[in-house]
Amino acid sequence: MTERALGKSGLSIPPLVLGGNVFGWTADRAASFAVLDRFVEGGGRMIDTADVYSAWVDGHVGGESEGVIGEWLKASGARDRILIATKVGMLPGEGGKGLEPDRIRAAADASLERLGVDTIDLYFAHKDDPDVPLDEMLGAFGELIDAGKVRALGASNYGADRLAEALRIADEKDLPRFTVMQPELNLLDRDQYEGALQRLCVAEGIGVIPYFSLASGYLSGKYRAVGDLGQSVRGYKAKAYMEGRGPAVLAVMDAIAAETGATLSQIALAWVAAQQGVTAPIASATTVEQLDELLGSMDLELGDGQLAALATA
Repeated sequence: MTERALGKSGLSIPPLVLGGNVFGWTADRAASFAVLDRFVEGGGRMIDTADVYSAWVDGHVGGESEGVIGEWLKASGARDRILIATKVGMLPGEGGKGLEPDRIRAAADASLERLGVDTIDLYFAHKDDPDVPLDEMLGAFGELIDAGKVRALGASNYGADRLAEALRIADEKDLPRFTVMQPELNLLDRDQYEGALQRLCVAEGIGVIPYFSLASGYLSGKYRAVGDLGQSVRGYKAKAYMEGRGPAVLAVMDAIAAETGATLSQIALAWVAAQQGVTAPIASATTVEQLDELLGSMDLELGDGQLAALATA
């Protein structure tokens, strides 16, 4: 498949990023290794994780996902074939909290150690931190780049105004720019990206890799009734989509599935990948079978009429 330039980051990837939030959580070590092996075999290039994954689980402290990925990288010898994206800003610890400069420095070192790598290919500010001056934050990231610990910078969960301000300050003070954006985007959650943020990313040449591309699994079609929610520990998140536009969107997806032979997950991911400015959607899998389905989205190209019908629904 054809790789796409990830904005002006200097990186390029196929139109699917593997989400690492499940590793060490709903996917144990063996399952995680199997999924990661298959991702590389299937032509995948980028894994997205964060230091905070999965601190929300009882007994976890954060770093579990990075730790599993690091063990797999060592066992598989696949480092030269994989790009690693991780994040800082949601897990407090050494150096402080949020995006305080000392916290960024300490968190980066901790992530590098857990991952067992010398360089993070793409390092995200996980969410905006209005308490930290943007020039101080970007300066800390710049130190990491200068030290060879980070290749490119990304912003996650930033609004258009704050992202524009960060870009302005970077240019004025000769600090590194955010070159990648990670917003929420799927057929049922479009407000965060569409509009001002999308226009800014397109105008500035910022690569976009959205998360929640399957709407917490709802757009896979496996949660059609309340009784289906127990299929996964994350199933409760899909309940909200069962009202409003959810069933209507699934109906259009069912029709397109009949036309194309594609699965609903593949259709949902292909829709995200087709949106202006988007480089690749992020999606996670806990089994090789789930991953094989996701990989199939990279070769699916929806027609203009199909894209329009989905957007309208």
